[in-house]
Amino acid sequence: MLVGVPKEIKNNEFRVGLVPSSVRELVHHGHQVIVETQAGAGIGIFDEDYVAAGAEIVSTPAEVFERAEMVVKVKEPQPNECKMLRPGQVLYTYLHLAPDPEQTKLLVESGCIAIAYETVTDANGGLPLLAPMSEVAGRMSIQAGAHALEKSQGGRGVLLGGVPGVQPGKVVIIGGGVSGTHAAKMAVGMGADVTILDRSLPRLRQLDDIFRGTVATAYSTVDKVEELVVNADLVVGAVLIPGAAAPKLITRDILKKMHDGAVFVDIAIDQGGCAETSHATTHAEPTFVEEGVVHYCVANMPGGVARTSTFALNNATLPGALALADKGYRKALADDVHLRNGLNVHEGKVTYKAVADDLGYDYVPAEEALGL
Repeated sequence: MLVGVPKEIKNNEFRVGLVPSSVRELVHHGHQVIVETQAGAGIGIFDEDYVAAGAEIVSTPAEVFERAEMVVKVKEPQPNECKMLRPGQVLYTYLHLAPDPEQTKLLVESGCIAIAYETVTDANGGLPLLAPMSEVAGRMSIQAGAHALEKSQGGRGVLLGGVPGVQPGKVVIIGGGVSGTHAAKMAVGMGADVTILDRSLPRLRQLDDIFRGTVATAYSTVDKVEELVVNADLVVGAVLIPGAAAPKLITRDILKKMHDGAVFVDIAIDQGGCAETSHATTHAEPTFVEEGVVHYCVANMPGGVARTSTFALNNATLPGALALADKGYRKALADDVHLRNGLNVHEGKVTYKAVADDLGYDYVPAEEALGL
C-alpha cells in the first residue's frame, strides 16, 4: 500500500502522523511511504530522517492526497484537505465529528473511508488511541491552568501549591477518566487541594486507591458540581462520551458564581466542550474571559508539546496503520472489531451511531457498510 503523510496545517499544530521509526516499520512490511516536505520539521524531524527510513519526500500536500491509498494524519482534515480526499481512499486520524457538521458533510461527500483514532476500542473497553493524548492533555491542563491563574495572565493570582502559611489552590476535576486522572497526578504533584468528580462509583473507588487520600472524590450531581466549582481556583473539564458531543455540565449561571480570575480548562473542547460558554481557541490565543472566568479551550492541547505527543501517539496508532496497510482496510476492519469501531464514515455513509444521532444522519452499522 502507498501511505501518505501530509504536513499538519491547523493553527500551531506541529505533530506529524508518522515518525521515521513508524515509516521504517511500514517499509519493512513492504509498503511505500510518501511524506510532505517539512512535515516533521517543527519537532526536529527532518526530510533526511524520513529518507533514511525509506520514505519518499514530496513537495505538496496535493501530491500526498492524490497518490496515497491511505492518508495518516494527526488532526481532523481541514476543509481544503477534505476536498482532496477521494472515493475509496482511507483516512486514518483524529476526527471528532460530533461537534463538527461541516467536516462530517465534506467527508460524507468525499466517498472516503474515515477511521477515527478516538473511537477505536480495546478488549478492556478503553480507547487506546485516544489515551496517550488524553494523558498529555490531562497533564497539560494543570500546567496551562497554573499559568493562567497568574495575575499577569488575567487570573486571580493564586499559586496552586501555596506556600507555608498560605493555603494551596483548589483544583476541581470533572471526570475521572484518563485525562482527569493525569490532571490529578500533576495537580497533586504541585501541592494543590484536589477533588475529582465522577458518576461511576467503581471508578471513584479506584481513584481513592490510586491516590491514597491525597485526592478527594465526589459523586457527580448537578448540586455537587455547582458546590465545588463555585469555590474552585482551577476547574478542569475532563468528561468524555466516546464519539458524542460533551455534556454541558457547567452553566453560565454557575460561572457567574465563581471567583473573578478563576480558571476553567476545557479538555473536552474537541467534542464541543463541557461548559455553555466554551468555544475552541488556539495556542496562538489560548484564553478568553466569560463571566469573569478565564477559559482555556485549546482544541489541540497536546500540540503544545508536539514532540512528546507525536511519539506517544505513534506508539498507539502504528499497529492499526500496519493492519490497514498489510491486509487492506476491508479485511483489517473485518478481522478486528476494535479497529472497526473506529470507522466513522464509509463511502458516503455515517457508520458511528453517536455521530449520526448528534448530526441527524441515517446510521449505517459498520458491519452493514462493509458487507460483513
